[in-house]
Amino acid sequence: MRCGERCVDFGVMSFNEGANLDTSQVTGGGSRGGLAIGGGIGGLVIVLIGAFLGVDLTSLGGTGTGNAFDTGQVQTGGDESTISFEQCKTGADANRDDTCRIIGTVNSVQDYWADALPADVSRQYRAAKTVIYEGQTQSPCGTASNQTGPFYCPSDERVYIDASFFEELSSTYGADGGALAQEYVVAHEYGHHVENILGILEKGQDGKTGPQSGGVRIELMADCMAGVWANHASTTQDADGNTLLQPLTEADIDSALSAAAAVGDDHIQEELGGGNVNQDSWTHGSSESRQKWFMTGYDSGTVNSCDTFSTNDL
Repeated sequence: MRCGERCVDFGVMSFNEGANLDTSQVTGGGSRGGLAIGGGIGGLVIVLIGAFLGVDLTSLGGTGTGNAFDTGQVQTGGDESTISFEQCKTGADANRDDTCRIIGTVNSVQDYWADALPADVSRQYRAAKTVIYEGQTQSPCGTASNQTGPFYCPSDERVYIDASFFEELSSTYGADGGALAQEYVVAHEYGHHVENILGILEKGQDGKTGPQSGGVRIELMADCMAGVWANHASTTQDADGNTLLQPLTEADIDSALSAAAAVGDDHIQEELGGGNVNQDSWTHGSSESRQKWFMTGYDSGTVNSCDTFSTNDL
């Protein structure tokens, strides 16, 4: 795990204070209380999907990838919305508020891929809403809850995230509290959206687990795509042409790497699973692999470097 003592030197002033946040790219959903439901699969499995920052593929078994694209304003993600975004107007708000930071990151990630995807692979980017909820909300992939953590649902092409997950990411999984650790989470989920657009996401359904499985390759590819965005994050702009993010520092990169390491299969098994590491059960990759592929994307700055299916050196 690269991030060491320097992890205590993280900052949160990553957004330019005068940048404008576009709240139309997110929607609210959810209600406090209630039990997490497995969404068509075992409760433990869906909890682990969220904990590893994964993609919820539960809806794909009989319905395909669900490539519908909603070009209009989306509705709330299930239960009556309890989320207000009125406090999220500028980059200064994103620097002080986790919900606003999610919105700013969504704005930045989508601004990048809207330009980069057609240029790199001749595919048009489709905008994807993020559902920010509290407690739980419904998705076509099952119930999203504060136990499942963030995930991407390909059936409606939306990212689901409870902002309270960031506290758990630090307190439970051991990531630092830096801004890029949180932004990495959002960028990873949008990496799954890019995979869906490219028709790659289905490759994760090989029915296998382990460090060389399709599911692991899909997750590491999304880590790589998060790194690609990070390389260009300081060039992304709001609708008025204001730069959204400040240039990243080494401490910022270490912060993202701390999150990547925190959600590695081996780290979670060691810290939360009784210390027994079973590679055959891996679904998302080791801490080392997740860090490696984030840095592969960051160092190259292009999605063409993220082909995890053409190598066994994961």
